[in-house]
Amino acid sequence: VQLQASGGGLVQPGGSLRLSCAAPGSIFSINLMGWFRQAPGKQRELVAGISSSGRTTYVDAVKGRFTISRDNAKNTIYLQMNSLEPEDTAVYYCFAGIRITEWSNWRDYWGQGTQVTVSS
Repeated sequence: VQLQASGGGLVQPGGSLRLSCAAPGSIFSINLMGWFRQAPGKQRELVAGISSSGRTTYVDAVKGRFTISRDNAKNTIYLQMNSLEPEDTAVYYCFAGIRITEWSNWRDYWGQGTQVTVSS
């Protein structure tokens, strides 16, 4: 199972970007989905997560600026990033907790990573 992430790029401070991450349609169930990020020389950190029922969580550094949303019919999540700061520069990875079939165990799957660069 490969998650398809898109939407990264170069933006000036104060600008906005929207990331998308889609899981295949032919799977049994998806639980938690979200985004991690990893900046050069830093550990990977959870940015935002969203449950199948729509409950959300955010790291303190992005609260009020980032919004995670989910379209369960499309197995897709979005991360709307506003008021971007240079400190948001990182590779962003989406993840999902998935059961491929009704007989499968839950497993975490990851997207390929998308670069977000905030610079003037």
